[in-house]
Amino acid sequence: MRSLAAWCHDRRRTVIGLWVAAFIVCAGLWATAAGDYVNTFNLPGTESQRAYDLLKDKFPQASGDTATVVFAVKDGSVLDHKAQIEAVRQKIGKSPEVLAVADPTAPGAPVSEDGKITFAQIQFKNAAGDVDAPAVKTMAEDVLTLDGKGGVQVALGGDIIHWSTAQQGGAGEIIGILVAAIVLFLTLGIVAMGLPLLNALFAMVVSLSITAVVGTQLLDVVDWTPQLAAMIGIGVGIDYALLILNRFRLERGAGRDVREATLISIDTSGRAVLFAGIVVVIAMLGMVLLGISFLYGPAIGAALSVLATMVAALTLMPAILGTRIGRRIKKAAATSADEETGFAARWSGFVARRPAPVAILALVVLIALALPALHIRLASSDASTYKSDDTSRVAYDLLKQGFGPGFSAPLLTVVELPKAGDQAALQKISDALSKQDGIATVLPPAINKAGDTATMIAYPKTTGQDERTDETVKTARNVTLPPIAKETGTRISIGGTTASNIDFSKTIRDKLPLFIGVVVGLSLLLLMVVFRSILIPVKAGIFNLLSISGAFGVVTLIFQDGHGASLFGGATGPIESFLPIMVFAVVFGLSMDYEVFLVSRMHEEWTHTKDATYAVRHGLAMTGRVVTAAAIIMIAVFGAFAIGNERALAMMGVGFAAAIFIDAFIIRLLLLPAVMHLAGPAMWWMPKWLDKRLPHLNIEPPEEVVEPEERELAYR
Repeated sequence: MRSLAAWCHDRRRTVIGLWVAAFIVCAGLWATAAGDYVNTFNLPGTESQRAYDLLKDKFPQASGDTATVVFAVKDGSVLDHKAQIEAVRQKIGKSPEVLAVADPTAPGAPVSEDGKITFAQIQFKNAAGDVDAPAVKTMAEDVLTLDGKGGVQVALGGDIIHWSTAQQGGAGEIIGILVAAIVLFLTLGIVAMGLPLLNALFAMVVSLSITAVVGTQLLDVVDWTPQLAAMIGIGVGIDYALLILNRFRLERGAGRDVREATLISIDTSGRAVLFAGIVVVIAMLGMVLLGISFLYGPAIGAALSVLATMVAALTLMPAILGTRIGRRIKKAAATSADEETGFAARWSGFVARRPAPVAILALVVLIALALPALHIRLASSDASTYKSDDTSRVAYDLLKQGFGPGFSAPLLTVVELPKAGDQAALQKISDALSKQDGIATVLPPAINKAGDTATMIAYPKTTGQDERTDETVKTARNVTLPPIAKETGTRISIGGTTASNIDFSKTIRDKLPLFIGVVVGLSLLLLMVVFRSILIPVKAGIFNLLSISGAFGVVTLIFQDGHGASLFGGATGPIESFLPIMVFAVVFGLSMDYEVFLVSRMHEEWTHTKDATYAVRHGLAMTGRVVTAAAIIMIAVFGAFAIGNERALAMMGVGFAAAIFIDAFIIRLLLLPAVMHLAGPAMWWMPKWLDKRLPHLNIEPPEEVVEPEERELAYR
């Protein structure tokens, strides 16, 4: 690491030039050659996916994405307003993405009992994920100009409508950057405050352009991948640069010149950055093990962003520090890189004197935060969680009012007939579903041209996010339909949003042991090798799970129970099924950052003094301030991501921010040092036979043993 730092410092013009060239080239490629992001969701090997695949193969004309246009009137009946309804249909039909629009005024078309609400299905030419979202947005804006004309209320419903018209982000990102800038100014001073932001900017452009240009050509990358990657990359990039700059300022305060301070910073804090970055990348890529294709893009995009910020911190930072900027950075007030000063030193001493009460208090707070997670419900939320003025929410409310709560969650039943033209089984299937509890209506079957496959739509009595709808699907799959399928020789597959969510949850449960085993196992093994301890990795794993549990509790309390939900649109509902995996991967990796930053300094002192009390106290005193500053910045970035974004994205932002707050302020500043004080030298114990067999990876450079009187002098 020292050699790398020396090379980058001494050849700073070359290094900075390479980064600037990479920035310009990547920005250019991003603007001209980037592929398209998609919104596809595939679950190979599941019943719901089989239903969709059959629909695509056997009913190609109906395999494209669909949406709904809803009409409502206050005066008279919708059938009295055919001219206005036809004008809307004409506008929709002009879109190049639309294949057909049904006529809601035709004989037999669905009309509510009071005659005031009707709807028509919009059939797109392309499947979900392949529809041109900008074209749909243009179509929706044109159509909604007719809303209210002639006394007819018009609303458009469906996922493609919602995602193409939703407004993402806003003032939140600006607030996050302002908070980060203020914290950096207070921590580093006016000259150095811009370097972490610059580090993050260069790394983000490079990593996001690679994801946009290369990733989208090889994978179906979901459209919220750049937001997730940027959120994680900016937070991590600022953290890594902040850690290195903090050590640089300490070394400068101790009297070292710019070059030597730079080399020591990379050789100490840089090692922690390298190791922490590797752990975060492992956690991100662990999501690929789940075998769920729509998670591949976010996993690889986030891993690339962390990798780029790590490389930038270890190469671009020493190069910039070698310029005039390095000489102008404000030195630390301390006159020694080991001098304990300020609140961090006082707090460290307080914890050292009262480890048991501090540990108990921290555990009580953690348990209280995690308790709401005991009743967390994982499912896909429906349009009722959208903002009240969102056209998809308006359409949802009108359909629920006119046709019942289950109308938004149809069960798509696809029947493979024993032979072409043999339709005898269809009536039995329809009758059985109609008699099942929880089913409100079953529509007549539609048969393909070959006569070998039929589709049937069944509407439940409850909404898509109602737990009873899950039970309705499970009953149909496991009780109602299997005897009929066996008797008639048919194969029946049930799809739809609720069925897909059930299959997704099962896929997650099946793959979760592998995911957790690889991510946690590799990370804890690395901790064991680096810190030469059995209890350090065990403690890290338990504490990370506590922070993740607390984050789930906060998310449940807000988005499911509704406490504080008004800050994020006010809607309550189930927690998105993919959120636990995403939060676990991201938070586990980022929690390891703070674990490495803090424990590496403690391990450095333990290695050189063999004084467990001093090592923990001094390590916390020297890193507590920078860990706190880094956490505040990352909380601001994640919190900003939650403001103004869709509910699912807001959940991620709140979950990440809550986990970082819990991890940095409750675990790293309270529970971790308290437990390590209570454990004493046992925390650093490792059997000799195991120590001999494990490889050696040094996270800090070797130094001479510090004598006890020198330690006390530094403490004073």
